[in-house]
Amino acid sequence: MGSPTTPARRAVVPAVAAPRAIVERGAHGDAARVGHYQKAVAVRVLKGVFEDGDTAVVDRYVRPDYIQHNPLAPDGAETLKGLAGAVSGQFPDAAYDIKRVVSQGDLVLVHSNVVLTPGTRGSAVFDIFRFQGGRIAEHRDVAQEVPESSANGNDMFSTVGRPRTGEPGQAWPTAYNEKPVTKAFDRLLVRKDLSALDTYWGPEYHQHNPTIADGVAGVRAGPGGYFRQFPDLTVSRKRVIAEGDLVAVHSHYDNAPGERGQAVLDLFRVRNGKIVEHGDVLQDVPATSANDNTMF
Repeated sequence: MGSPTTPARRAVVPAVAAPRAIVERGAHGDAARVGHYQKAVAVRVLKGVFEDGDTAVVDRYVRPDYIQHNPLAPDGAETLKGLAGAVSGQFPDAAYDIKRVVSQGDLVLVHSNVVLTPGTRGSAVFDIFRFQGGRIAEHRDVAQEVPESSANGNDMFSTVGRPRTGEPGQAWPTAYNEKPVTKAFDRLLVRKDLSALDTYWGPEYHQHNPTIADGVAGVRAGPGGYFRQFPDLTVSRKRVIAEGDLVAVHSHYDNAPGERGQAVLDLFRVRNGKIVEHGDVLQDVPATSANDNTMF
């Protein structure tokens, strides 16, 4: 989970205050401060574990009863500490190249390009952390290998439309942006109603799914053909995480009854009430899991 790193990059991993201090301040209504703290912790833990093999960040910021939904890992903070040693030993130049971080309530979403071996394309990864009492209490993720080519000419990580930044916009329109994305998702993907594209998508629309062409026409052809190919497709929305102009939807896709389906994370960017950019990561749900939890 990462990409080539240097000592200079590792030095800028943010320092964060003690969990109790931040949580006590947050209890007095400073939601922005709590969100900033949670983002900093998520970044520090990911980079500490996967780039530096640092187990101390797990002791400090992860609850011992940490709940794991990644099917390759058992529950518990001790497993995460073991992973730190294993990754740093086998992949000493691994890097977690974090592209954007979104926080809402007790949830933090981290979008990254994870490259274990320098010179490879690596994987696109979305990590979802749930915080409790100032520490990470639960984790979910969705990962997909970055393909060699793309149908739209965009990579899986950049922001193409203006403003060209990976940072979420101002916080005040979060609820305003979350509402149309949730409605659009349910109408297009849950109910398979392509007319949602006319209502919720903007004329300037940039696509980062490597299998779908750019623009609204690409969405109409891509999912439209998918719906015809899999008429029994069911999509279950599990959670929405929004901040500023970024809205993420975590869901479970089942192409046909009885299949395990895919875990999917869609990330939408909104401008003036319309969806103007989209990226996603898709991962098959495996037959077995190292923990007793689902991926959702």
